[in-house]
Amino acid sequence: MSARKLPQQVIPLVIIFAAALAALIIARKILVPKTFGDLGHYRAAAVDEIAAQPIAFAGSKACLDCHEDIDQVKSQSKHRGLSCEVCHGDAAKHVEAPDEVKPIKPIGRGYCPLCHGYNPARPTGFPQINPDLHNPGRACMSCHNAHNPMLPHAPEECAACHRQIASQKTVSHHATLTCVTCHTVPDGHLTTPNIVLAEKPKTKELCGKCHAQGADSPAEIPRIDLATHGGRYVCWDCHYPHFPEAAR
Repeated sequence: MSARKLPQQVIPLVIIFAAALAALIIARKILVPKTFGDLGHYRAAAVDEIAAQPIAFAGSKACLDCHEDIDQVKSQSKHRGLSCEVCHGDAAKHVEAPDEVKPIKPIGRGYCPLCHGYNPARPTGFPQINPDLHNPGRACMSCHNAHNPMLPHAPEECAACHRQIASQKTVSHHATLTCVTCHTVPDGHLTTPNIVLAEKPKTKELCGKCHAQGADSPAEIPRIDLATHGGRYVCWDCHYPHFPEAAR
């Protein structure tokens, strides 16, 4: 009985597999660092290389030796969690020779907007401004103490923190409505917005003050039968209040 021949495709597959295995072995010898895997899944020699690099940052504790008065102000402010070197740059050389090497002082208008320039992705209540419109031509430090940057006074408009909502509302039929028409805003919300929250409407009767049949409002405002329109749903389940033309 004659021996069965191997399928024709097996030999090329074996050759390809052997070539790939050889290439992998060669690549490991040539490309993988010698100390890779000695202390885990990384290059062990990197630890010594990093330790040999010059120290650039001093750390905030080093600043306290000379600037305790500033730290007392900063520790009571919204910037208390920021390291000094976030704004003043690496300070190791300044600590070693304080009279010869001075830290950076970001006195222009380009630095603060890195955090406080308007960005809709930032949390609600985080102070944001439009750098082109907010006191143009004036340095931030002319009004704000960088170490305690609380506003000189509470915001006069909700748009100071809710710029995205204000921008949407501006181009809607609700543009002329003030925010307090629909929201109850305690005084504390203007200074501690994350602690004292503004109140949102809870029932559709508030919308009915303008939109219910028989409401004492201009005739061009759309009217609905408040008792039957939308059933058990409140108005904002279907309409976005700041741009009510766009039904959800």
